[in-house]
Amino acid sequence: MNYDPLFQSIVINKTQVKNRIYLPAMHLGMADNFHITDQILAFYRERARGGAGMITVGYATVDELSGNVLNIGAHKDEFLPGLKKLADVIRENGAKSGVQLNHAGRYNFSFFLDGRQPVAPSAVASRMTKETPRALETEEIKQIVDNFAQAARRVQEAGFDAVEVLHGTGYLISEFLSPLTNKREDEYGGTFDNRIRFGIEVMSAIRNMVGPDFPLIVRMNGNDFMADGQGRDELREYARALANRAGVDAICVNVGWHEARVPQITTGVPRGAFAYLSRGIKEAVDVPVIASHRINDPDTAREIIADGMCDMAAMGRSLIADPALPEKAGQGRENEIVHCVACAQGCFDNLFNLKHVECLCNPMAGHELEAAADRAEQPKAVMVIGGGAAGMNAAIAAADRGHRVTLYEKSDRLGGQLYLAAAPPGRGEFAQLARDLEEQVKCRNIDVRFNEVVDSSVLEREKPDHVVLATGAEPMSPPIPGVEMAHVVQSWDVLVGKAYTGNRVVIVGGGAVGVETALFLAEKGTLSGETLKFLLVNRAENPEVLYELCTKGTKQVTLIEMLEKIGKDFGKTTKWSMLQDVSRFGITTMPATRVLEITENGIKVQAEGDGGPAEEIAADSVVLCVGAKPNNALETLLKEKGIAHTVAGDAEDIGRAFEAVHSGYKAGMQI
Repeated sequence: MNYDPLFQSIVINKTQVKNRIYLPAMHLGMADNFHITDQILAFYRERARGGAGMITVGYATVDELSGNVLNIGAHKDEFLPGLKKLADVIRENGAKSGVQLNHAGRYNFSFFLDGRQPVAPSAVASRMTKETPRALETEEIKQIVDNFAQAARRVQEAGFDAVEVLHGTGYLISEFLSPLTNKREDEYGGTFDNRIRFGIEVMSAIRNMVGPDFPLIVRMNGNDFMADGQGRDELREYARALANRAGVDAICVNVGWHEARVPQITTGVPRGAFAYLSRGIKEAVDVPVIASHRINDPDTAREIIADGMCDMAAMGRSLIADPALPEKAGQGRENEIVHCVACAQGCFDNLFNLKHVECLCNPMAGHELEAAADRAEQPKAVMVIGGGAAGMNAAIAAADRGHRVTLYEKSDRLGGQLYLAAAPPGRGEFAQLARDLEEQVKCRNIDVRFNEVVDSSVLEREKPDHVVLATGAEPMSPPIPGVEMAHVVQSWDVLVGKAYTGNRVVIVGGGAVGVETALFLAEKGTLSGETLKFLLVNRAENPEVLYELCTKGTKQVTLIEMLEKIGKDFGKTTKWSMLQDVSRFGITTMPATRVLEITENGIKVQAEGDGGPAEEIAADSVVLCVGAKPNNALETLLKEKGIAHTVAGDAEDIGRAFEAVHSGYKAGMQI
């Protein structure tokens, strides 16, 4: 194209940014007692090399109560040397840079504060931390305002091009903004003008500290999605006040608090879904506006910019998944982009476990210090058996090492269980990952053999130096009387359309696959998004009827699980939204329940530990979701023949797609 909205330069204050791709601040969990580490430098070096226009790091702390030791520190001068190194790395590799400052407020944990109580505008308990903060005194508020200004001074002294301040997401400034958490009766509480006072004072103090020409950016909610919180209208007014009264030069619009019950970052959120919020703020201000959340491909970013929804696109996890996304898009190589699938397994779930950021789609994310593609001293003939997530990543890594790789897949397409993962509603991005990995295989000219089962004769013919066995898994059948009946089917067959069910369905097994299968079936007969829009725009039905038609399908689904809770193997980021949908779509759940027998008319169950009478549930179909077992029978043959080999993915150990990707890549790298 002659004109590409994504690759036009833009000016923030007096700073020119080469394109419209903005890497927003993301907590990486890589700092060491607030200090910048080589791991952080390597992470951002790779993203700057990849072509992002502007990179904002953080968040960074403004005082001892504002974060924890895994955050980047900006609250003491002793952190300046590390900050300078980071600013240099980003600048030397072609991007503009900024630091996001933040104070966690009531979202901090006393665990991270050596037992000290978190602070907030008012003593309102946090549903996220299960703690009640201490209300700030007026003198303390004034001190925090100065702390922000001093931290901004350090950002400027370190050589960054801009400073950003987080005013949303449920952290301290947004706690002052919202009547939900601000119950003060002084000049910082009550009316709208009083509630915005703290945020305005922070930005004004920073402006006075850094001067008129240093870009100031605010990241704020377009809607906090909290009951009794702040919606679009009041936040638009706040954006207008920031631009007109506090000298803010750009606004980055995010969405929701951490406590909000509207999914914000998971794969079920449509691409670019929240751009309407940046549009609303763009209509209210005369400074550049940056849209964010679920913008994982250049076309989405281009479209929302070209349509006037925003001026820049924040692509955070997108650049974790593929640091070179901007470069590929600018060079017409978009087919080579590895897209973020919004699984949250490596980025958010890792942080909950106090681990640094990694990525399902990019096994090198967070491991940039490790040699990604050191050439092997002696190239080998490598046979990879199995074309799923583990097999494709093994082939990619081995090819990057310089080996001659042949990939064998017994079916007619690559992707394996990624297509199973993509079948439930809102999980289609996993099919995108399958296609992306297949493209990575193609662009390396890896020899792929479809519809070929590897056996002894193939091994003798090919004589590989090393084999990666990535043959995946197969579903298990439990030892339940009646399991062989015709109306009993495996969830894998249901998800890929090989088996159909009647209207009354009982699912045996309430882990992640069971929940996803239940939702897959519960949505049968509901309205599609396209049909919903047609009916809504034409006012064919009232909104309550439309809601019911979107959430009430044609199947009656019951989910049985032996453990006390369902969904045990979901990550924390995804679990709450999936279970919310289980309730919303009317799925009956029976945890702590044991299956005794499958009958012609249904299934007999008994509550665990109850000792009471069995109950029979009527069912037209019974779907088995009781787990999988490794499919690695070839390993015995490889051992007999003395062929060097590595087992990877589910063939080695049953896990999530995350483990399959990382296991396969590691197997290829170690050859």
